[in-house]
Amino acid sequence: MQFPYLLLALYIFQLAAGFTISSLQTTHNLNHRIMHTTFLLATDTTTTEQTAIDPKEAVKIFGRLAEKYIMLDDSGGMCCYSACTDCEYRLPGGGYRMADQSSSRPKWIPCYSTRKFDSLDKEHTTMWSEQIFTDGPAVAKDDFVARVMSMKFTPPLGGPYLSASSGGITETDLVEKLWDLLAGDKDKLTKFRMETRIKELAGGNEGLVWSDFIHALSS
Repeated sequence: MQFPYLLLALYIFQLAAGFTISSLQTTHNLNHRIMHTTFLLATDTTTTEQTAIDPKEAVKIFGRLAEKYIMLDDSGGMCCYSACTDCEYRLPGGGYRMADQSSSRPKWIPCYSTRKFDSLDKEHTTMWSEQIFTDGPAVAKDDFVARVMSMKFTPPLGGPYLSASSGGITETDLVEKLWDLLAGDKDKLTKFRMETRIKELAGGNEGLVWSDFIHALSS
């Protein structure tokens, strides 16, 4: 930050000492350089004020909301998974449309509160819907922040590793930022809006993974 100020002081000193400007073009160049120096000062100040997201703090939130199990597409359960050449359940990349998936550690924040596949006799209610919306289908900001912080932290897949005992949240800033991402300018956050926003942040996928989660918080 000191170097641009020194440049500006030098230009002013040269003018005060009777520095001769021989042409209008020279005057234009000097003015341009002084304006550029001022721009650098403003730019440096803006950059200094920007705050980066600490992944270790972000993973504490993700590890509270993410789950080991997610329900995806009930039609996927009708596939025999025998690599049939004309299989309607195959994906363009070669994989299959799955009815559900499981992971050894929490991996997804599901974009639904409750999902049921009658054809497969399966049903799943997410932790976030049970532990955040304890009094009904909508929650205020203060309650949202308090309930997220009180949820159990489990080391998830993705992000820096933290042990279960190291996952305590002491500052509310990031939880409040998550509220802003989900609720926008609303006074209360509904289950339906949270479902919709999670799916939007996940790029249309059924669950929000770590890479999308940290990207959303950092933007």
